[in-house]
Amino acid sequence: MRYFILVLLSAFFIQTTNAQIYELGIFAGGSNFIGDVGATNYISPNQPAFGAIFKWNRSARHSFRASVIFSDLVGNDRKSDDPRRVKRDYDFEVGIIEFSAGMEFTFWDFDLHTLGVKGTPYLYSGISVANHDNYFFTQSGNYISEDTNSWAFGIPMVLGYKANISSHFVLAGEIGARYVFSDELDGSVPDSEDRSERRFGNTNSNDWYVFSGITLTYTFGRRPCYCNF
Repeated sequence: MRYFILVLLSAFFIQTTNAQIYELGIFAGGSNFIGDVGATNYISPNQPAFGAIFKWNRSARHSFRASVIFSDLVGNDRKSDDPRRVKRDYDFEVGIIEFSAGMEFTFWDFDLHTLGVKGTPYLYSGISVANHDNYFFTQSGNYISEDTNSWAFGIPMVLGYKANISSHFVLAGEIGARYVFSDELDGSVPDSEDRSERRFGNTNSNDWYVFSGITLTYTFGRRPCYCNF
């Protein structure tokens, strides 16, 4: 009986040690906005961003990935290099919650079931959708809520580097731009047709926002049998 218990405990320990097909963790970093209001620096985080992330490591080279991130997007014309925007002096702040799902590809094999420290650059893309409040600017430059909200779909384009820091934890740093199929995030295109005269900026250019930060994930699950997929 004692021998049987020891065998069970050993099998459980081996399974737990090698069980790294899934990852669950957190994202922490910052956000910045690129659109018709404020600065147009591509990587310039100015507001905190926090969220959760989940990965299914389908092979040593790719993973299915999903995340949810909360942040505020801020634009301030006074911080722009464009003198016309500085003179206009618009500013806004809008909270968003973004859901994203897609596929992550590593440059090199990232097999968590081999011994030693491993690291690799990676790319991630898929589809994102962000919920945000709608508002518009008055002639005096104040922005007024429309008491409605919208969903803005986009394409995330993420570049990062990750490495395992222990047998069950992976640390990564990444920069991810989101191209949005909407021009409403900064209030330049009011959602209500009744306020269409309040439109401004380049209506042929949609909004962007960027998340820059780190992820820390815990690996778990059964030992995978990677196949050709």
